[in-house]
Amino acid sequence: MKKFRLALVRQKYRPDGGAERFVSRALEALDDQDIDLNVITREWQGPVNPGWHIHICNPRKWGRISRERGFANAARALWETKQFDIVQSHERIPGCDLYRAGDGVHRRWLEQRARILPGWKSRLMFSDRYHRYVMNAEREMYTDSALRGVICNAEMIKREIIEDFGVPESKIRVIYNAIDNTLFTPPDAATFIALREQWQLPVQATCLIYVGSGFERKGLDAAIRAIAPTDRHLLVVGKDKDQQRYQSLAKTLRCDNRVHFFGVQQETLPFYQMADGLLLPTLYDPFPNVILEAMACGLPVITSTGCGGAEFIENGRNGYVCDALDIDALQQAVMALPARALDSQQGASARARIMGCTAQHLSAQLIGFYQELLK
Repeated sequence: MKKFRLALVRQKYRPDGGAERFVSRALEALDDQDIDLNVITREWQGPVNPGWHIHICNPRKWGRISRERGFANAARALWETKQFDIVQSHERIPGCDLYRAGDGVHRRWLEQRARILPGWKSRLMFSDRYHRYVMNAEREMYTDSALRGVICNAEMIKREIIEDFGVPESKIRVIYNAIDNTLFTPPDAATFIALREQWQLPVQATCLIYVGSGFERKGLDAAIRAIAPTDRHLLVVGKDKDQQRYQSLAKTLRCDNRVHFFGVQQETLPFYQMADGLLLPTLYDPFPNVILEAMACGLPVITSTGCGGAEFIENGRNGYVCDALDIDALQQAVMALPARALDSQQGASARARIMGCTAQHLSAQLIGFYQELLK
């Protein structure tokens, strides 16, 4: 394959963000290919390789719309000047060659969020200037003649894009995220016990882990309500400015002694390794990396119908899929999981399901798609 110039566009690189991890994994996976790698961003806090070219693009901003519009205009001006062969945007910017729909479809997220808001609040949300700006930018991008391809990380998102924007199926590729299954592994029995003791969790208890910041979207309310009437513990890894509200909910439901808030953790592996399952009743999520990480660690997963990761779950085999707001179904799923993931059939099935999601496979799929677009 002859050397070509690829530009990846992401407004802000945060090391803990799913889209950012896709970008850095893709860069690493593509690093041994003969590709001139460029990143257009406001701010890059990620790993830097001498062969990558980071283009800082940081216009002034006064609010959310100004931030989005300013970056979009500046990024587009930069890529038009540089004349890259392929511009792969991870932001909704009309004029890109290739878009990765890592955030899903904005209107679909608002529809799911409206389910938990009072009627007047959801009406306000849909008429909000920022949300209207994002939906318009998204529509403009999908209908722009420059768009040659779309990468989705779930079949669910592919369906939504076809239904909402009429993008031909031939333009869309579903490419699942990669997971390092040599780093994320089930613990041995001694490690499991040591971790439980280190974090002062009862060794005999069944503990479900919840990983994610932005508790409303990721369904922490439903997760707490699902474990409340059971004897299960919930390990909450992540942050939210409204954390106090969720702590109060656990107290009201008299399960605060079983809901443990650990905040954001630089290293999540030990938390997966001392858990017995992942509980993520997210309202809307294209395909969170935490599902792959948990499954690689041998954890069965309970997630929602609004999560693209549900495509990897077979009810009763490696977890359960429920509506995000169906507390009864979530409760039943919580009790149906094996009390101990370690050495369980469901845990083994969960890990087996993700073994094909390697960096090499991701790289091969991306390279194949790029070659098609370059033709």
